[in-house]
Amino acid sequence: MIDLYTWSTPNGYKISIMLEEIGMPYNLIPVNINEEEQFKDKFTSVSPNQKIPAIEDSDIPGGPISIFESGAILIHLAEKSGKLLPQEPKARAAVLQWLMYQMSHVGPIVGQAGHFANNAPADKDHSYALGRFIGESLRIFGVLDKQLAINDYLAGEYSIADIATYPWVVAAWTPFNAMMPDEVAKLPYLQKWIDRLAKRPAVTKGMNIPPSSD
Repeated sequence: MIDLYTWSTPNGYKISIMLEEIGMPYNLIPVNINEEEQFKDKFTSVSPNQKIPAIEDSDIPGGPISIFESGAILIHLAEKSGKLLPQEPKARAAVLQWLMYQMSHVGPIVGQAGHFANNAPADKDHSYALGRFIGESLRIFGVLDKQLAINDYLAGEYSIADIATYPWVVAAWTPFNAMMPDEVAKLPYLQKWIDRLAKRPAVTKGMNIPPSSD
């Protein structure tokens, strides 16, 4: 059984989508980051970085293991299930490079753009930082759009690379469209990819875990 420690964030959604896609049973353990539950000793013992998501996998030879960092969790679940990460070297490399692109570019840069847009103190000039991160986010989205112009999915076939990237792009898409619709309109293949993934039942369910309390 998988214990999933998560909350309603793009990184958290990656793992709930993955678990739904592979049909692997799991026990949901919400970690309310708004109430700083990520700093409690129990969760810290699972995730030393005190960030969600994290898992505990009890169905492992030699005893249970804990895994933090969403990319590592996705690879573990893909290898455990034999799904969404090819074994053939060329196809596997394609998936892993786009997974790492999400981990190193999409998430960190889009996250910083959102931080400065939503949390920067109003009494200081943060225009350079905001411009920098929004501009870089658009460049990163442009790279994705070019790849999706020649493939329906980032690595050719649907994979953990798409699962990792989708929640971050969706989180930015509406606010970016409101701020700069002309720029977003230049990314039609990325929009088609969003629409394609949104139709997947596992994606729909995974994007609502933990369920909203509203």
